Amino acid sequence: MSRIAVVTDSTASLPPKVVAERDLVVVPLQVVIGADVFEEGVDGATPEMVAEALREFRPVSTSRPSPSVMLEVYEQAARSGATEVVSIHLSGDMSGTFESAQLAAREASIPVRAVDTRQVGIGTGYAVLAAADVIHAGGSAAEAAEAARTRAAATSSLFYVDTLEYLRRGGRIGAAAALFGGALAVKPLLTIEDGVVATREKVRTATRALGRLEELAALAADDQQVDVCVSHLASPDRAGQLTERLAARLADNLSGREVWCGELGAVLGAHVGPGMLAVCVAPVIDR
Repeated sequence: MSRIAVVTDSTASLPPKVVAERDLVVVPLQVVIGADVFEEGVDGATPEMVAEALREFRPVSTSRPSPSVMLEVYEQAARSGATEVVSIHLSGDMSGTFESAQLAAREASIPVRAVDTRQVGIGTGYAVLAAADVIHAGGSAAEAAEAARTRAAATSSLFYVDTLEYLRRGGRIGAAAALFGGALAVKPLLTIEDGVVATREKVRTATRALGRLEELAALAADDQQVDVCVSHLASPDRAGQLTERLAARLADNLSGREVWCGELGAVLGAHVGPGMLAVCVAPVIDR
């Protein structure tokens, strides 16, 4: 039986324990703080570093892995015995990572299926886990790639930001929208729609925004079995409270699975800023 390697990038935000258990390969993106370049991860750019730099108004930007880096990852998989690769990444409209994967796939010595999840963060991560489940059950690379796309398309990613300014700086939302939100003191609730950031609702207070996050997550879950993750940047108390409320409210949807809660990675954190709170609801795909 062929060995199929599953590759993703660091923005997928999967816990290290899960990465190790599933034998996943994670390619780091880079964070540039001032003149210093760091790979995303515990030994490089951390959420705490990014939050501090943003508060101090130091320049922060991010960078994708190059096609040559991706190619080396695929070749290393081949040297380790893989005969195929499924490479699953964040939205191609939000990062050039998927493009790097596509370019590298053309040069790889083994077949590579590159998947654009049209998601970000753990929304991509849950798609990766769907692919890994298919492969573990003996499915093909094509079936794994399709499972990743199916789960990503069914996933709801909802998030609150204290200000739209960081998204504006990174080019992830228009200057006019950022100015409008600031002028009216609007607290925006955002979502990922067709691979890009879109406004879901606008509310007047942070308290109301956080309450609506819970409501929208419950609506997204509906009567489905789901996995749920709460992410934050420099907002652990609010994240913990929301996690507890969702665990209780969605107990039937979770069937004993825990609600994950963790700090957003450095790359995504650079674009949303301190105070960000997100909920991802990913239906469990039956196979």
